[in-house]
Amino acid sequence: MKRRGFISFAGGAAVWPFAARAQQPKVPVIGILNGGSPSGYAPMLAAFRQGLKETGYVEGQNVAIEYRWAEGHYDRLPAMATDLVHREVAVIAANTPANLVAKAATSTLPIVFTTGTDPVQLGLVASLNRPGGNVTGATQLSEEVAPKRVEFAHELVPTATVIALVVNPTRPTTEAVTAASRAAAETLGLQFNVLHANTEAELDAAFTTFSQTRGGVLVIGSDAFFNAHLELLAALALRHLVAAIYEYHPFVAAGGLASYGGSITDSYRLAGVYTGRILKGEKPADLPVQQSTKIELFINLKTAKTLGLTVPQSLLATADEVIE
Repeated sequence: MKRRGFISFAGGAAVWPFAARAQQPKVPVIGILNGGSPSGYAPMLAAFRQGLKETGYVEGQNVAIEYRWAEGHYDRLPAMATDLVHREVAVIAANTPANLVAKAATSTLPIVFTTGTDPVQLGLVASLNRPGGNVTGATQLSEEVAPKRVEFAHELVPTATVIALVVNPTRPTTEAVTAASRAAAETLGLQFNVLHANTEAELDAAFTTFSQTRGGVLVIGSDAFFNAHLELLAALALRHLVAAIYEYHPFVAAGGLASYGGSITDSYRLAGVYTGRILKGEKPADLPVQQSTKIELFINLKTAKTLGLTVPQSLLATADEVIE
């Protein structure tokens, strides 16, 4: 081979890989906007990634994800949403109330929400079947089963004469959930109290206050702030020897007594599927809101024994999981 030809060939071989890489399609980026924390949402994120995988997308291979966590500080969400919009991510996936902030930040970028609240009532979509605009998503049963959670709390601790509900006063649907829970408690002939908390100090104060109540059971309301502090909630309940109930499994896994509510992991998987479909070219307006109707019951028998409670056999028989 002539030297000039060899140099030309070698130079072409050296340049070709860079040119080929330059022609490869750009990896789409998903922006996750969440009012909670990574630790509190680990199972939900795994479910979301599973949904993506079902549509052919794997994080780190053919899709990238940028995370924005408010850690329960909702005032941080607007700036985070604006940042994701400026970065022109392909889709924003958000929970409540981050989904409302995302919708306010953009009317063009696709948004996929997860929520335990009626998305029409929240103002996220025009209707479930025809979302319209740039927003769609998935729901799980949460606030709809708030009265049933009170009934479950009474069944779990039948000697209780007082039901207390801890709520985040900044959540848009707090008043409605409180009213429905109060009605359920009064039907059962129970005294009903409400405790407000949206900071760690207020959570501590709420548990301290309730621990002085004899013959009661504590129900923790739905909220991303609470999801971000599940380990703290479980620790506070054990420290004050309080029978406390939440709606999601991670609370029980962290040492909480029990959880009863819709499957948030199922709604996150559905949201992952929709995110993948949008990445493939479908429009949010054409994707009806999906509704997960799965209800889950988890009981931590070890915690029950620590609290001196005997869990009714009827509940143990119907639980999805009993931690011993």
